[in-house]
Amino acid sequence: MNNYKLIIQYDGTDYSGWQTQINAKTIQQTITYSIETITKEKVNLIGSGRTDTGVHAIGQTANFRLETELDLYKFKYSLNSILPYDISVLTMEKVDIDFHARFDAKKRTYLYFISKYKSPFFRKYSYHYHGELNLSELNNISKNFLGNKDFTSFSKKNTEIDNKFCEVYDAKWYGKDDLVIFEISANRFLHGMVRTITGTILKVSETQDGEEFINKIFEERNREAALMAVPAHGLFLHSVEY
Repeated sequence: MNNYKLIIQYDGTDYSGWQTQINAKTIQQTITYSIETITKEKVNLIGSGRTDTGVHAIGQTANFRLETELDLYKFKYSLNSILPYDISVLTMEKVDIDFHARFDAKKRTYLYFISKYKSPFFRKYSYHYHGELNLSELNNISKNFLGNKDFTSFSKKNTEIDNKFCEVYDAKWYGKDDLVIFEISANRFLHGMVRTITGTILKVSETQDGEEFINKIFEERNREAALMAVPAHGLFLHSVEY
């Protein structure tokens, strides 16, 4: 048995997220079908995380196991040639049979892009926020999300997951040309967590509610306590570290 690791980029605009679903087009399903078309073998494609509907990826990691020994260069070329234009396999390598893209991941990093003005070129990949953005203030607010905390209030309800604790390593805002970027890294993320954290930080910066207000949101452990979630189209899974 052989185990293959992929680094994948995709535009999530026309997909119902990563995870395979009935009667919905997803990234996982599309890549799996393409691999099986070439290899004529059934495969289980494992992603590092389940990006939501409309979310993009710059560096999603995935792996699959196969009986066949592949020519990596030829297979990657063939795979990219039949994948749709909005999905691309950047790299492919053979890894240890025990490697698991999801369970072995130590750190995941997301980027959220905000455009400073209305632009037809940014509209699919950034959120046009109408308020003033003070980077120093946004960074101060973001410090409240660092550490190992219960993020129940910042995630969509999911009865399948009992443990809502995540350790956030870094959360920072910076400018890049005509964009403002929020970068957040953690050991794991819950469903809708990054978008809700981003929206909450923006709203707190508007209302000046501060640290006490954010602590109260954490304590309530209720999604309704948190503020707005920003749109999905500005969010990118940037990288996964092992």
